[in-house]
This record gives sequence, C-alpha cells and structure tokens, in this order.
Amino acid sequence: MTTTPAQKTKTQKSLKRFLLFILVATLLYFAVFTVAVYIIGERNNAEPADVIIVLGAGLREDGRPGPALTRRARHAAALWHESLAPLILCTGGQSEYYPRTEAAACREILLAAGLPYDAILTEERSRSTEENAIYSKRLLDELSLSRLVLVSDSYHMLRAGWVFSARGLETFASPAPASRIHDPFVHPFSLVREFIAFNWQLFKEAFGIPWTHVRGI
Repeated sequence: MTTTPAQKTKTQKSLKRFLLFILVATLLYFAVFTVAVYIIGERNNAEPADVIIVLGAGLREDGRPGPALTRRARHAAALWHESLAPLILCTGGQSEYYPRTEAAACREILLAAGLPYDAILTEERSRSTEENAIYSKRLLDELSLSRLVLVSDSYHMLRAGWVFSARGLETFASPAPASRIHDPFVHPFSLVREFIAFNWQLFKEAFGIPWTHVRGI
C-alpha cells in the first residue's frame, strides 16, 4: 500500500508530538528529582549510633583523597568528636586507576583529624554505593552493630539512604555541608550522575538484575 505525502506528514507530526511529550515528561521528572535531592540532602537526622559510615569517593591520580572524600571524612570526624558514635567505618575499594583503596585514604584523613586507629573500621571491597551497603552490612552484622549515621555529600543522600535502607540497615543521614563544595560544576554534574544512577537502580530492582556495579555510576 502506497503512503501518500499527506499521510507521511501526519506520521511525522505525530512522531514529533510524541518525542516532544517524552522530552517534556523527562524534564518534569528531572525537576521533581532535583527538588527531592535538595530536600533530602538538606536534612541532618544524625542521632547517637553504633557507627558512622563514610561512603567512598574518588581519589586523585597519586592516591591522595579527592575533594568529596575529604569533605565526607572530615565531617564524619567532627561527628565522632561530638561523641555521636564510637566507631567510623570507611568504605570504598580500589579502582584500577588508583594506587590504594578509598577506605585507606579515608582512614588517613581520620587519623590526621585525631581519631585513634582502633576507632576506625574499613571496608575495602566495594565499587559502588550498592556494594558499600552490601559489604558494610556483612561487617556490621559480624560486629552486632545496627544503628548507623550515614555520611556522604548532600546530592548523594537520596539514593544512598534508599540503597542502605533496602539492605535492612537503620540509617540516620548526616550530609557533609554543601557549603564546602567550591567547584561550581560539581553540583550539576553530580545531579545528572545521580539521576542516571537512581533510575538505573530502579530499573535493576524492577527486573531483578543482579549487577551491583556499573563503571561511572
């Protein structure tokens, strides 16, 4: 059956309207997500707990802690000095690009902040937020620790809190102050990354996909 020019034009218009609808819906969803990230990221619900968990973040090429890990570890150290918990658990494994684990770099910051060595636990296997939760839970179960203060950056708290709660961990959020982020590109870049990672997690949960790590998210 031959398609007439009028039918082709109608089909093209319908396709354009559909694509426009998808674009607008995605932008609205992203806007709602952004508001949720901001609201959750501004909440500090820290309470006395068994342990403070620092979620890992990237290192510099020479193995020094990156800005995000430094913010998180210093915030956790401040909470420890306020006697919020007797222990801090540093999480994060070793990327092929770095000479040591994120957890080891976190421990270095904590020691410099005055914490004793025996107040610091490390989890050095994880490569993602989900693996942070998986391996942290195994360690905490072995030590009979259940209440934890979760420390990360504000833009990360929505997804991190969800992932840890899904693993049966009782968490109290305490984001590192956003005022310590001085690079103007960090927030927009991290927000887009979180949007992708959050929806990937939703997709995984919906279809039972067992992958716990995807490079970049």
